[in-house]
Amino acid sequence: MNPNWLTALAPAHAPPPPPVWPPAPGWWILAGLTAAVVAGALGWWRAPRLRRRRGALRELRRIRAAAADPQTSARAIESLLRRYAMAVFGRDRVARLTGEAWLAFLGEEGATALAGASGRALLGAAFGDHPLDQRAEWLAGAEAFVRRAGRKHKGGQG
Repeated sequence: MNPNWLTALAPAHAPPPPPVWPPAPGWWILAGLTAAVVAGALGWWRAPRLRRRRGALRELRRIRAAAADPQTSARAIESLLRRYAMAVFGRDRVARLTGEAWLAFLGEEGATALAGASGRALLGAAFGDHPLDQRAEWLAGAEAFVRRAGRKHKGGQG
């Protein structure tokens, strides 16, 4: 036997490195999930008008479900309408509107049920006058406003 038997062995060689392309199926799945999450996040981020509308409709459902007196309901509906209008149309356009001008604005933007006597009753009940219970009309008008407001203007304030 040869005392230097290590020299007789074949030279050391490593297996070839794994190929970079095509990636394994797990990487394809991860890339697809990442793309879906990024697309969803961009869609959510770029649609504040839809988020505002969904939030306002959710608040209207809470007002409808609450068994409150007409004055409390009127205040909640009036507050919601005012906040939503300022978010959609901007503070400059909405903040100074009061009384008949506010009701006319609501009527122009989709709440035709609130443009007349029902709207005057809503304002009267919200601000301390004789609270007539026209809750169903107020809620229907508010829902119509939330669903239609800003459609022509594409959400004036982003």
